[in-house]
Amino acid sequence: MNILINIGIVLVTFCLMECVTWFTHKYIMHGLLWTLHDDHHNKSPHFFEKNDYFFVIFAVISMLFFIGGTFVADLGFLFYIGIGITLYGFAYFAVHDILIHQRFKLFSRTNNFYFRALRKAHKIHHKHLGKEEGECFGMLFVPLRYFREALKTQKLQG
Repeated sequence: MNILINIGIVLVTFCLMECVTWFTHKYIMHGLLWTLHDDHHNKSPHFFEKNDYFFVIFAVISMLFFIGGTFVADLGFLFYIGIGITLYGFAYFAVHDILIHQRFKLFSRTNNFYFRALRKAHKIHHKHLGKEEGECFGMLFVPLRYFREALKTQKLQG
């Protein structure tokens, strides 16, 4: 029974990270810490961006949960929250940096229905070069209208 609870903590944390990502992206990246996120919208010639510091920030937060869940008595659930945050970080990296922005040239010809909807939503987000007037701040959960567009495109191609 304990293992099911721990798996549940990981899954709930993973899903809640989408909400944390949306909030962080909208109000912190496009607000208080725009100076770190700006080079992601206004491309620089460098492989690494200041925006990559957000990966470090979330990695540190995840490590704190691992440490708290490992070394503090009766707080083992924190360890599983750390796992959920880390798994979301891997998913975010794979989707955002590999599939969408092609920072690593892998899966460049993927024509999956979900990934087409996701790319479209992200493209809409990046059409705004400044911190104002942004939209589509989440990462893995895509608004329905982009699935409809992906479906329409799929029907036209097939």
